[in-house]
Amino acid sequence: MIGSISFNKADATATLGNRVALKSFIEKRVKKEGYSIETLTYVFCSDKYLLKMNKDFLSHNYYTDIISFDLSENPGNLIGEVYISVDRVKDNAKTLGTSLKEELHRVIFHGALHFCGYKDKKPSDAKKMRQMEDLWLTAYMKL
Repeated sequence: MIGSISFNKADATATLGNRVALKSFIEKRVKKEGYSIETLTYVFCSDKYLLKMNKDFLSHNYYTDIISFDLSENPGNLIGEVYISVDRVKDNAKTLGTSLKEELHRVIFHGALHFCGYKDKKPSDAKKMRQMEDLWLTAYMKL
């Protein structure tokens, strides 16, 4: 059974294709990592919206592509919110020479991976995070 995964928009839209398949994929992958999803909410927004959140909640004064908040009360039972700047994702796709679809899915998976314990602050952690993103992205694109 799919947990409650939702995709919402604040002031930006993102084209995801088959949302049912994406939700199912995320839940299965999170389960493989030893977690179950109670609620996982994705919010697609603009740079301006996410910059305000970055300032208000994290005291960071810079643009970012993603901010995630782990609201879980019980270990292994995931409750989280992921905010994604569609503006940043578009710019990153151009810079990296990838499609918007690929980069958007990478960032979606990145958020879920954070809740599964993957970090990205240290270079070694960032390398492992990127490997997991690639693994999930490759598997998802084969569906």
